[in-house]
Amino acid sequence: MDKLRGALDFCIRHQTVLGYSIVSLLTAAIEYIFSSVVFKCPCNSGNMLYGSVFLLVPAFILLLLGYMVNTRTWRLLTGSCPLEKCCDCSPLGTCARYCHVLVPVTARALVAPFTWIAVALLRANFYECAASGNSLTKKLICKDQGEECQNRLFKIPCDEKLSKNISSEFLSLQAQSQLIGWFLIASILTVALISTCVSRCCSPVSYLQLKFWKIYSKKEQELFETKAKEHATKLAEINTHCFFEATDPAPFHTPSNEDWKKISFLYTFNSKEQYYSMIHKYVNTNRGNSDKFKEEGQNPIALGFVDETHGIESGF
Repeated sequence: MDKLRGALDFCIRHQTVLGYSIVSLLTAAIEYIFSSVVFKCPCNSGNMLYGSVFLLVPAFILLLLGYMVNTRTWRLLTGSCPLEKCCDCSPLGTCARYCHVLVPVTARALVAPFTWIAVALLRANFYECAASGNSLTKKLICKDQGEECQNRLFKIPCDEKLSKNISSEFLSLQAQSQLIGWFLIASILTVALISTCVSRCCSPVSYLQLKFWKIYSKKEQELFETKAKEHATKLAEINTHCFFEATDPAPFHTPSNEDWKKISFLYTFNSKEQYYSMIHKYVNTNRGNSDKFKEEGQNPIALGFVDETHGIESGF
């Protein structure tokens, strides 16, 4: 039992890293299936298009899915351009206003696409097919050798012997693909490490306070989910009872639209008035009616978890 509790504690402490690892492993597994079962290079003039589609289009789809499953994407967009204010809503202005939110969201969404591209480059199937139909490859390998060389170049993905015999002056297409793949992996890890160091260095709070903050955000969300379910259930029971019994409902308070909007704002850190969430800020500023509630601060990347915590369990 102690070992199980220890394993659960480890998973909770490292849930972000484990989450990215699982996403990367699933992406690599899907790429392997596509490369082994679905992908069949045509070995003709369509090599470039076919190989490029398999290399890039799934990565783009994974990027879109990354945006869709990220809580901050919907927290940013929901209610930002209501119909009554559609004339005043500027997509360009909205993106400019929340660019500090879109940058970390994009960074997280790129995990799966980069994994797909890196694994695909290491396996080399997609790159070999695309490069064999590329005009630049033709100029480098088949210079002054006529159409026959180009036809043989198209056949490289379907015949391993041709890859060795067509030219000895250049790296094979498989070797090129693998070198690019390792360079991409090294570059991603370097950028990720530097970004993490910069965000932690720019954190407005200390390490232990940041740890406490994450615990608070998680517990607040759990309590919010429980209370919301109880409140919604009671309201549904009252309305259903009144419908069938043809009676008037007793007074029952629910938060107003303005109250919901206030706690749904993107969190901004203010060093003068320290609040751990928008709910915390709301209840300590006279239900959001104080001028302190309207004071804007900064939203460092290190505190991005504040907005991401809300909505995870409810599926948003």
